[in-house]
Amino acid sequence: MTTESASTPSPANQEGSDRNHGFVIGLLTGGVVGASLGWLLAPRVSALGRQTADSLRNLGTAASDRYHDVSARLTAVVDDITEKGQDLRDDVSDAVIHGAQAVERHAENAKTGR
Repeated sequence: MTTESASTPSPANQEGSDRNHGFVIGLLTGGVVGASLGWLLAPRVSALGRQTADSLRNLGTAASDRYHDVSARLTAVVDDITEKGQDLRDDVSDAVIHGAQAVERHAENAKTGR
């Protein structure tokens, strides 16, 4: 009896064997398809990566250039305001000096009786 059972596979053994073959074929097919897609898409992915890196580099350069432009303009405006403030301070100082001199003259005239 043992020779009979070994030569004729039972339906349960045959079903498990079919599942194993299907699983192995699925693994091999998936590997081949995945490798093929990777091989086909690799140049596009690396080109996309280069484009992204170039875009980010250009964006950084543009932002830096814009920052320097705005900084230079702001510096020019601040320098202009500072110069106008100093001119105004000088004008007020001159007016105070002239006023003080006028008061001094008036005091001397009052002292001498003129």
